[in-house]
Amino acid sequence: MLKTRITELKDEIIALRRDFHAHPELGFQEFRTASVIEQYLQGLGLETARMAGTGVVALIQGQCEKPILMLRADMDALPICEATEVDYCSCTEGIMHACGHDAHMAMLLVAARVLVENKKHIPGTVKLVFQPNEEINGARDMIRAGVLEDPRVDAAFGLHIWSQLPSGTVAATPGPVMGGLDVFKLVIRGKGGHTGFPEEAIDPVLAASNVIMAVQAIQTREISNLHPTTIMFGKIEGGTKSNIIPEEVLLEGTIRYLYPAGPDSPEHPAQRFQRIVHSVCDTYRCTCEMNMDRENIPLINDPRLTRIASEAISQILGPNEGMTTMQTIASEDFAEYSARVPSAFVFLGCGNPEKGTDIAHHNPGFNIDEDVLPLGVEIFVSCVFTFFQHTL
Repeated sequence: MLKTRITELKDEIIALRRDFHAHPELGFQEFRTASVIEQYLQGLGLETARMAGTGVVALIQGQCEKPILMLRADMDALPICEATEVDYCSCTEGIMHACGHDAHMAMLLVAARVLVENKKHIPGTVKLVFQPNEEINGARDMIRAGVLEDPRVDAAFGLHIWSQLPSGTVAATPGPVMGGLDVFKLVIRGKGGHTGFPEEAIDPVLAASNVIMAVQAIQTREISNLHPTTIMFGKIEGGTKSNIIPEEVLLEGTIRYLYPAGPDSPEHPAQRFQRIVHSVCDTYRCTCEMNMDRENIPLINDPRLTRIASEAISQILGPNEGMTTMQTIASEDFAEYSARVPSAFVFLGCGNPEKGTDIAHHNPGFNIDEDVLPLGVEIFVSCVFTFFQHTL
């Protein structure tokens, strides 16, 4: 019955997704997006509330107030110039939904419609959360605004479209599934001079190049290869002319890791990184100014919630059909919720080479296989009913 209803709503899901795709907005600027979401939910008879500026929250009250299950979709787009030729491509130059958030919102909205139509069969309460600024950890702002409270959330589910999985494949994996992310910026300072008299200068270029090489020992010599860790430099900037030793060199990059790590522990990759950077700079008589932004923590799925999600998905796909496991060192701020309440985050494959939807996320040519959208709706709905079956 639910599958039939969701199939009937396929055109509506696609229309919503395309509307969001054509009108992308950056994090905390999702004003039109939030308005569309509010109007849709209010049209279902739900009361909506704003959080963190552009976040939208609504409750579907079932037979009882408790327990509370949260379903979350992200809202923001990326500062990317779209290179697709679809007729619903971005109307805003330089901004694009290149990560699937447009699909996430569309699927959760239609899931809300189906759940409202069947709310007399829901034993508890569903909290719908449309979250801004996922790309720069808007989840923290939503949590500070009280999204997990009043009423207090007991568990959470999230879903992400994934172009690197075949269309229709679903991954629900217990434990760490997405990486922690620290973003660093280093300014290494020396003493400028003439390249013909290097002994009279203190060369920050030499120190910077040795920093880049030395920190690679962290992932190959200090941390087990069973604990994936990557340290990547994305920006190097310094100097004005070939025969001038500069005063300073700027380095920027990221540290990603796929395992639990205490942020202040000396074993944390960022702490190891800082130790080596300072030691290298001391060796080359340079000073270093370092800024480390802990953008995301690792996303760790609760084993019990993941089993519930897997059971719900198996009811849709059939036992042992279309299910897989997946881990990625890419990061996701749903980790903030999973660190506070039992949670499961699943991936829905949308990669179809024949349709050109197997291009990586954050690419100007990114697009999705819209035929998987009803499956995403069904996963949200099935997770709700399966959760309450196991909870009550």
